[in-house]
Amino acid sequence: MTQEMHPQRWGSPAHAGPLPESTQGLVEFAFGALSTPAVADVSLPASGLSDDLLAGLRDVIGAANVLTDDESRRLRTRGKSTPDLLKARSGDLTDAPDAVARPGSHDEVVQLLAWAVDHHVAVVPFGGGTSVTGGLVARREGYAGLVSLDLIRLNQLVSVDPISMTAKLQPGMRGPEAEAALAAHGMTLGHFPQSFEFATIGGFAATRSSGQNSASVGRFDQLVVGLKVATPIGELVAGSSPLNAAGPDLRQLVLGSEGTFGVITEVTVRVRAIATETAYEAWRFETFAAGQAAMRHLAQNQILPTIIRLSDESETALNLASQTAVGAEAATGCLMIVGHEGASIANKRGVVTEALTALGGEALGEERGNAWKAGRFHAPYLRDSMLDVGVLVETLETATFWSNTDRLYAAVKSALEASLGEGTLVLCHVSHVYETGCSLYFTVAAKQGDDPLPRWLAAKAAASDAMIESGATITHHHAVGTDHKAWFEREIGPVGVAMLRGVKATVDPTGILNPGVLIP
Repeated sequence: MTQEMHPQRWGSPAHAGPLPESTQGLVEFAFGALSTPAVADVSLPASGLSDDLLAGLRDVIGAANVLTDDESRRLRTRGKSTPDLLKARSGDLTDAPDAVARPGSHDEVVQLLAWAVDHHVAVVPFGGGTSVTGGLVARREGYAGLVSLDLIRLNQLVSVDPISMTAKLQPGMRGPEAEAALAAHGMTLGHFPQSFEFATIGGFAATRSSGQNSASVGRFDQLVVGLKVATPIGELVAGSSPLNAAGPDLRQLVLGSEGTFGVITEVTVRVRAIATETAYEAWRFETFAAGQAAMRHLAQNQILPTIIRLSDESETALNLASQTAVGAEAATGCLMIVGHEGASIANKRGVVTEALTALGGEALGEERGNAWKAGRFHAPYLRDSMLDVGVLVETLETATFWSNTDRLYAAVKSALEASLGEGTLVLCHVSHVYETGCSLYFTVAAKQGDDPLPRWLAAKAAASDAMIESGATITHHHAVGTDHKAWFEREIGPVGVAMLRGVKATVDPTGILNPGVLIP
């Protein structure tokens, strides 16, 4: 049975816990005496779907697959951003769906969408619930109700092609389920975002997810070679070959569309053989700029390792790369994590080691690399433990070209510090690397204050303004949702907006699919 996430926290309730001792001392030093904000009792508004509408939905997918109980609805309310959790902890669950629908096949998804069109019911596709940008907060005004279309029953490995090294997966498979199914065939997808334990194949595709192995495997959209999509006007099957010149690539139109154009019901991906050798090591660079220069050299000379990430001086000083010992003794300068995975890693590892040494890097061995590996999915749990003691913590990310990284880094950091005030911690690391640029991933910590939600929203707006004004993207891998829409509109301009609206009006003419999300 797939484990549900906690309604007011990230991940498994069993993993929730107090701050580690090393982190508690750091938090008290930075933000003063700790206090525990009150968590309000949570009550849901009554379902807005009439008995007749619910009866019709049950006829489509079976009564057992239509859930209206409070617990099911609560667990599919919003995502897991800090604003989402602050609202849940304050007792605000006004965005709860009226029902949870669990279709068991592509055809049932098609029939469910037809029912929704006939009755003008909004439909929000739901995978793992890990959105951090408001991707599950659809507009419900003007609709007869709102249904969470939970893809949990579509969780099978459909087929593998060991000659072409592809696999066809259903969208409701969570990351570990997909890896386990592929491992039985000696294969791996190799896509490991921080949300890996709970996010789904469909969610990876719908948001253009990026995993920690992106330096070698690529982003999720680069892994996709085929898609099957249910839309209100019919079925779309895209991907008859690895690549083609047959007009615009419709796969790319669906990827990143966040459930606004259709519901992804099958994903065909590139896979690879499971690595038989691995090594994770740490390097030290004197400055953030020096570390970035080394990353750029590796990328532009096609000698990137499987994993590479670089913490700035502040993130290094707090030992954030080791989620189980934040605040403990850390390296000085800037810490780089380098991972090698494959059938034979010695040659590549030697080339990378030689290059990093020549570029000023100091090898620190495997202890810190293995610590990062062990805690690679733990950061959201630490965020929740800090919220528990009155510290506002959130992350945001962007990407730009190498020539613009210094400007972008300074602008975003300054905007956050100016908005949140004295004592704010702004940490950063380079999370994904390309020949032409990289992604900057910021972690912010500040006192919650009396009204933390508007405090954070003002800071996020200031940082988002800084990204766009610096010529960067509003998001590299967290998607647009509702939170980024205003800046997404500025990024793509009026012609881009018109193109997206045109597609939306054609494939979803009554606007039932995730209304208010993505499309400006």
